[in-house]
Amino acid sequence: MPIYEYACQSCEHEFEMLVPSHRTVVACPKCRSGKVEKLFSAFAMRSPGGGPGAPAAAAGGGGGCCGGG
Repeated sequence: MPIYEYACQSCEHEFEMLVPSHRTVVACPKCRSGKVEKLFSAFAMRSPGGGPGAPAAAAGGGGGCCGGG
């Protein structure tokens, strides 16, 4: 079940909602208006070894076919 981000056009409240199907009616949880707009959202993905304190090579500092170094 995907999570989508929405903005209410009536009260400008931004919220997230689990949407089980494309037929699901989405309403603002704050004002109950059905005038909502689906927002584009970026997703985050963390790779192993890419966190804080990781060596420069693990954080994209070289190697690989296109990474140089």
